[in-house]
Amino acid sequence: MTLSIELTADEERRVQAAKANGVDVVSVVRAAIAALPRDSGTVGEQMVAAWARDGVIGSRADIADSQRRARMLRESAQTREPDNL
Repeated sequence: MTLSIELTADEERRVQAAKANGVDVVSVVRAAIAALPRDSGTVGEQMVAAWARDGVIGSRADIADSQRRARMLRESAQTREPDNL
């Protein structure tokens, strides 16, 4: 695959200066690409990864059985009285 990008004048000067100083610019770009995520996954997977990274998952140590807790909340919501309008 060939990738072409438009560089600003400053970016072009920086690339030329790097080359002049012996930097293998192609290797630098390949390393940047290698650092990209290999597979972004589904939106759900991305959300779970973000929640895990941000410490949301596992933040409620007081809830030992999450399925039981969800069932209780669902039952409570289904049997509550309608709000007075």
